[in-house]
Amino acid sequence: VQLQASGGGLVQAGGSLRLSCAASGRTFSSYVMGWFRQAPGKEREFVAAISWSGSNTYYADSVKGRFTISRDNAKNTVYLQMNSLKPEDTAVYYCAADKGPYRGSAYSTGGMDYWGKGTQVTVSS
Repeated sequence: VQLQASGGGLVQAGGSLRLSCAASGRTFSSYVMGWFRQAPGKEREFVAAISWSGSNTYYADSVKGRFTISRDNAKNTVYLQMNSLKPEDTAVYYCAADKGPYRGSAYSTGGMDYWGKGTQVTVSS
């Protein structure tokens, strides 16, 4: 599967952005999807994951209550709605896909099979 993230940009603190990730292929609905981010000088970190049906989600503590992951299997797209953005959310955001069963908190350490190119999110103070 090929993944293409979009929707990044520059926003003021407290603002919102919605990221999208379009996937190729007819088996999108069978993949667990996730979002990760990497800030300058830091390691890539987990943000959120969603099961193939959308019924299960898992978030990093740093974004819980502010970010929402969702998916539209008919459109082969996964979304990340980001509200109440903070300067520390500034990073390149990547979407990723996992062929295996949904593993919830295990995604905190990675474990995705496919990665897309990132989209830059910059939050100004």
